Amino acid sequence: MGVRAQFYESVVSKCIPDRDASVLVVGGGETDRGVFDGLGFRNVVITNLDTRATEAEFAPFAWERQDGECLTYPGESFDFVVANAVLHHCRSPHRALLEMYRVARTGMVAIESRDSQLMKLFEKLNLTQVYEPTAVFYNDCRFGGVSNTEIPNFIYRWTEREVEKTIRSFAPEVQPSIEYFYGSDVPCTPGLEKKSGGRQRLIELLVPAYRLFAMVAPRQQNLFGFSVTKPSPSERLQPWLKWDEDRPRFDSEWAKARFKEGAATPL
Repeated sequence: MGVRAQFYESVVSKCIPDRDASVLVVGGGETDRGVFDGLGFRNVVITNLDTRATEAEFAPFAWERQDGECLTYPGESFDFVVANAVLHHCRSPHRALLEMYRVARTGMVAIESRDSQLMKLFEKLNLTQVYEPTAVFYNDCRFGGVSNTEIPNFIYRWTEREVEKTIRSFAPEVQPSIEYFYGSDVPCTPGLEKKSGGRQRLIELLVPAYRLFAMVAPRQQNLFGFSVTKPSPSERLQPWLKWDEDRPRFDSEWAKARFKEGAATPL
């Protein structure tokens, strides 16, 4: 198992302790099947857009063809929804993230790349990809790009603040509960190229220093995981709301105690 798969397995194991939980995997493949099978999960549905895929490939789990940006499942259909290195293949990564949140009953887990200052430097030095033509090349030059087409996707990298803003915008009624995870893997792009121009050797020389740097600045690592717990509105309701008749309502008494009467709302 490679470094990225080990990181994925570690995050899933921590975030979903109940191996009997129902899990939907968005944009899943062989790595997802191996991770969940190895961890002993039993109730998993793996989905993707790959027209080459067959249900037999994902045994002992179920498989369905689904678009991660427009899932056909009703809200809160699964205990957890998981995506590993998938969101950056979507035309709208934020839409796919919110579809995961919508369909999840308990929480969601995602593994992506972090938009750190170090990664931006790597992009400028051409040590890592900005778009992902390698994914298409290693998928028969016909698949693996944006929405699993032959068009190489832009690699959308995330930050903690961006995850938080997206979830807060979608579910403003509750206080979000988000946990972050960090890991490192050596950029592989130069090693895939026929003419790397010495960049692969440069990466090899930088690895020891990079690992030391990651110990003191973990957020600069390139592997980024996050878990969003989906709280009950009655449990983590925003302080300006109250739970009334099975739905959140604005608490006028809370507002009257804090704001001046008749004052204009600032823009």
